[in-house]
Amino acid sequence: MSQRILIVVLPQVNLLDLSGPVQAFSAATRHGADYELAFVASDPSVISAQGLELAGLGPLTAVHDGDLVLIPGADLTRSLEIDPVLIDWIREAARTDAQIASVCTGAFLLGEAGLLDGRRCTAHWSVIGPMRERYPQARVVDDVLFVMDGPVLTSAGIASGIDLALAIIEKDHGAPLAARVARELVVYLRRNGTAAPTSPFAEFRDHVVPEVQAAQQILSDRFADPCTLEELSQAVHVAPRTLTSKFVRTVGMTPLQYQQTLRIGHAKALLSSTDLTIEEISLACGYGDARQLRRVFSQVQGLSPREYRASLQ
Repeated sequence: MSQRILIVVLPQVNLLDLSGPVQAFSAATRHGADYELAFVASDPSVISAQGLELAGLGPLTAVHDGDLVLIPGADLTRSLEIDPVLIDWIREAARTDAQIASVCTGAFLLGEAGLLDGRRCTAHWSVIGPMRERYPQARVVDDVLFVMDGPVLTSAGIASGIDLALAIIEKDHGAPLAARVARELVVYLRRNGTAAPTSPFAEFRDHVVPEVQAAQQILSDRFADPCTLEELSQAVHVAPRTLTSKFVRTVGMTPLQYQQTLRIGHAKALLSSTDLTIEEISLACGYGDARQLRRVFSQVQGLSPREYRASLQ
């Protein structure tokens, strides 16, 4: 079943706030996700902050449970009035248990609708001060790329809208697909709002050795499946010793160590973003049982899966 994403196009919308996450969701659909994108607005056409007219926009349709409402930011210095009908629509959308996400100054609409009260949130660095003054009950955070607080998601703006979209894609469809999208867009996959790329599905790919890239792609696509070095070598048409040598030289680990890294990375993602049991996570990551996952996870992380999950609370 497809997931509908309603993109709210504001007057004076910033084009990158709009196009960045939209392209990420579109790319995810090409790679196997099933997102249905719909562009809605108070008026059928608007002028962007960069002067481009966007026309053929749909009306503010009814929002359903399971939808994602995405509000890209606009130049509020040139579009000071926020349509009260739109605010009421956002408020009603939140009552349906839909996810509500903003990019940049789109967070102001969430604030006007009362959705930021008591929640952690963020926006572009230039409006952090006004956000705190206007919405004193919101817990406005700076120096992060995005914040996911329950069904309300906010991002710092401009390119960080892509980071938020990748995080949503990863939560919906897993790290391998999100990493594919990140590579297509030539961006890092950053699971939290801070800085360095932390997903192993996106790391270790900054080289141009074709055999290693091909082997990494096979392991990324089938990280939970059994795979011997001989099978992997045959698939990329090189000798096992040659593949191992090139892999260690470019990635810093053997192919099977890389597969283990992917499995642990996926386990961490499931522990942090789902309520799956340790047994279910072990099977999803290619381990025979929870005991095997606990042993390997503890060796790599220095704490058990249960302790890791508790540390995120």
